[in-house]
Amino acid sequence: MSELTLPTARQRPLDPPDEVTALRQQAPIHRMTYADGHQGWLVTGYAAARAVLAGPHFSNRPENNVHPPIRSARMEAAMRPELMRVPPGFFLRMDAPEHTRYRKLLTGQFTVRRMKMLEPRIQEITETCLDAMEAAGPPVDLVQEFALPIPSLVICELLGVPYEDRDRFQADSKLLVNLETKVDDAVAALGRVSAYLHGLIQRKRKEPADDLLSGLLESGELADDELTGVGVLLLIAGHETTANMLGLGTYALLTNPAQLAAMRDDPSVVENGVEELLRYLTIIHLGPIRTALEDVEIEGVTIKAGESVTIHLPAANRDASRFPDAERLDVTRPAGGHLTFGHGIHQCLGQQLARAEMRIAYPALLRRLPGLRLAVTPEEVPMRSDMTIYGVHRLPVTW
Repeated sequence: MSELTLPTARQRPLDPPDEVTALRQQAPIHRMTYADGHQGWLVTGYAAARAVLAGPHFSNRPENNVHPPIRSARMEAAMRPELMRVPPGFFLRMDAPEHTRYRKLLTGQFTVRRMKMLEPRIQEITETCLDAMEAAGPPVDLVQEFALPIPSLVICELLGVPYEDRDRFQADSKLLVNLETKVDDAVAALGRVSAYLHGLIQRKRKEPADDLLSGLLESGELADDELTGVGVLLLIAGHETTANMLGLGTYALLTNPAQLAAMRDDPSVVENGVEELLRYLTIIHLGPIRTALEDVEIEGVTIKAGESVTIHLPAANRDASRFPDAERLDVTRPAGGHLTFGHGIHQCLGQQLARAEMRIAYPALLRRLPGLRLAVTPEEVPMRSDMTIYGVHRLPVTW
């Protein structure tokens, strides 16, 4: 029986646990004991991670993924039988062909062209946040004043959610990604966000507007409960992920001055720099889980039907066989091909929106406030080790 359990403690805030790095250097796939004793697998290599994520014989449905990789209130609660049913519209937890229907319907809403059309508004929102920061004066918490409001306002406007209602979903979103949230609290939080979206959809049915939810309503392709589920997923994912990339990415740049200078001073670096920050930071830090539906061989290892696989994305994105000198942050590196947005049919639907927000927000912040620096020591910045989405809880800065 394997004695390996999933290492989670980071020795340095921007690097995966040293134990995981050592494992990747030994082999791409490892036997691992899950929190309930299940003997499954941990994937740390890049090629193996891509193979599992793209493999048609691996399931993402919760009733198939019943083994928590670590002991945490949130993960163990998610494995309870009464929570195994996939709510209507929660396409993230579905397999093909059910997943395919939702994906086809939504893909057209998040094309590169459509995200390009949003860029002037993203720029305007970013400048408004910077104006408010300058008016308030330092020090400020960059998370509350910049990293969180930008993607929150953008996704609200895209979906047609009133931004003034943000207090009705931001706190609950945080509960839903907290590893220590108790099951009853998670169920209640999801219920509140769902009830809010359902009520909003009913209003849009009577008074449609020029937004994504109204457009999906008018298409007639989704029932109200399906649209509610889709809305919950897009609302939570649309601000939690990018907000944490903006916060943690700024921390990474502030602690790597040469990389910050390149992002600030050379516009030609920004697009690639965003990809490198995505690769280097990999905020989905515990990794997705899949379960084999039949025996599958990957990298010479046979994964048997019913065995769970945890894909450690931070380790895979630091695989030197794919990214030479992978442990170093280098915003000039060709970083395309990273797995931060996933791979295969579940690749992040909103990745072009996230890219647009980061390509605008990082240089705008660094150029407006060229003296930007941490207001505390790097060690005093509280990291989101207790969350399924990594980042910083707060980022005190001055200039």
